[in-house]
Amino acid sequence: MRTLLLALFLCFTALAVASAEPLTPTERQWKVDGVERIGLVYAPAAATTAKTPVLFAFHGHGGTARAVSARWDYSRLWPEAIVVYIQGLPTPGALTDPEGKKNGWQKAAGEQGDRDLKFFDVVLASLKKQYQVDEKRIFVTGHSNGGGFTYLLWAERGDTFAAFAPAASVTRAAGTLKPKPALHIAGENDSLVKYVWQQRTMESLRKQNGCEAEGKPWAKSGTLTATLYPSKTGTPFVSVIYPGLHALPAEAPALIVKFFKEQAVAKPTSASVSAASATPAKP
Repeated sequence: MRTLLLALFLCFTALAVASAEPLTPTERQWKVDGVERIGLVYAPAAATTAKTPVLFAFHGHGGTARAVSARWDYSRLWPEAIVVYIQGLPTPGALTDPEGKKNGWQKAAGEQGDRDLKFFDVVLASLKKQYQVDEKRIFVTGHSNGGGFTYLLWAERGDTFAAFAPAASVTRAAGTLKPKPALHIAGENDSLVKYVWQQRTMESLRKQNGCEAEGKPWAKSGTLTATLYPSKTGTPFVSVIYPGLHALPAEAPALIVKFFKEQAVAKPTSASVSAASATPAKP
């Protein structure tokens, strides 16, 4: 009997440990205009049979899909979602790497033959063939150059997405973007993408989204303070400000997932968020 009980205990312990392990990514390749592109895809088992949200996450200039998948860990924060990290190609940087030796993303429509917009299109089409993608819950986030590409996707593929979450980036097209729920993360001491530049982008987005002038506390995590600007048209804006530099804070991904989940359950005609969602979250 003792042997049997010990065996059962070890079995249940192994199952508990296995269930706590993160999803294993699938390494994928796609051909885009004859060029092989790579990335990582995390997908829950239910994605083949049930409608499943999709989260695209774009690394900054010089980054890789694998490095940010480990650092940001969206699959652990949102295991019910398909999480996609795709990798850029060597690209001249706007602020660094003028010779283009490091990975990056196109910065404007038409640049680099629209290679990265085409890459995104190919990846999304492949996901739709393999999984039950919920087309009403497709989200995108990115940091630095990846944040700039997030803004470019908003400009060029805006109808595809339910919400956006760029970080440490700017766009000159904020006043022309289709109103959508958005969250922007900015460091007050960012020496690369100046905070004052990001402030202008955020102000323009709040106006474009029809947001209220006064913000409300939305969430706080560590050094991050998030402020919600509600919108009667269902396109709220959240600013996440922290007293840091250019790097994405470790607490940021959790706030991004929280924001996306709220938009995932919101009705298109409803108010931007409920009173409950405006309550500050515990660190």
